[in-house]
Amino acid sequence: MEFCSDCGSRLEPKKTGSGNSFVLCCSKCGYTKEPIDKKAEARTGKVIEPKPTEFMTVITEEDKKINTMQTIKMKCDKCGHNEVYVWQVQTRGGDEASTQFMRCTKCGHTFREYT
Repeated sequence: MEFCSDCGSRLEPKKTGSGNSFVLCCSKCGYTKEPIDKKAEARTGKVIEPKPTEFMTVITEEDKKINTMQTIKMKCDKCGHNEVYVWQVQTRGGDEASTQFMRCTKCGHTFREYT
């Protein structure tokens, strides 16, 4: 992957008018550059898709053992215990309210509240 020396944007391969020849072009400022190697010409049709990231765990098993999270008095729906850990995560757009998660300090049942 190469970048424009003028504006820093990514250079994209473009076919020239004659045959299978390619140049690298900046879509923002129009800067053009010949490919460094001829193999770059053969790779221009290949699209590389980014791999999705794996699901992110909010609280790990080690975090459960430390018990430094804030607690509030709230009844657990599963076991009836009256104390839960509480934390907030921005799960939707930045202009929307965050989601409040609770985890029972006794049974570990996790539930959430949209605030």
